[in-house]
Amino acid sequence: MKEKTTAKVLSQREIAPRIYDLWLETDLAVQAKPGQFIGVYPKNAATLLPRPISICEVNGERTALRIVYRVAGQGTAEFSALKENDSIDILGTLGNGFPLEAGRGKRCFLMGGGIGVPPILQLAKELEGDKSLIMGYRDGNLFLTEDFEKYGRVYVATEDGSRGTKGNVLDAIEENGLQADVIYACGPMPMLRALKEYARRHGIKAYISLEEHMACGVGACLGCVVKTKEVDHHSHVHNARICTDGPVFDAEEVDI
Repeated sequence: MKEKTTAKVLSQREIAPRIYDLWLETDLAVQAKPGQFIGVYPKNAATLLPRPISICEVNGERTALRIVYRVAGQGTAEFSALKENDSIDILGTLGNGFPLEAGRGKRCFLMGGGIGVPPILQLAKELEGDKSLIMGYRDGNLFLTEDFEKYGRVYVATEDGSRGTKGNVLDAIEENGLQADVIYACGPMPMLRALKEYARRHGIKAYISLEEHMACGVGACLGCVVKTKEVDHHSHVHNARICTDGPVFDAEEVDI
């Protein structure tokens, strides 16, 4: 169920250059699922639309949500100034989540790249079984890796080779001889395209989150359309809105 509500800031800190870790006290935590997101409203009245930010984690009591985001513009710059006990309007929970049932009892890759790393954390907490956590970064600022280590074996790839495998997440798979039956992933489009091809080649089921392409997050701007394999029964075209039909898709169902 989607609703607009006011959340209370519990804490915020910068965990890497321009990457902020924000905990919000909100009733929306009760219904949050791995892979979903919330819309966060700037205070600036000139800004009409909320900023879509993925849910990173839910606390054990399900009274608070954690979001980890990169400062990319005026809205997120405003959020970075939030302090304990401040209030902020949010909309949620939005989008569909990762299908946990698809990975239960199977070997799974949980993969994140860049700012696509945060939404994988709650999935790592909730998905039971044999899982390899494979994270890709530009450099040695390995935000959230200590959190991931609580839930499975973590493998890291960095573009500059400063930590872990030099290269990308697929290079980390190859270097460590990893295998899986199911892939869950969120990250930049080149990473997701490569993973889709890797999954097709190896006969692996893959679920990918495309939320980095959203603008408004509520279906209003039509800025996050992705081509699909099947015809949409409303518009009768091969399109889907990432924010309302996604952000998580079966990789074979979207043309990326």
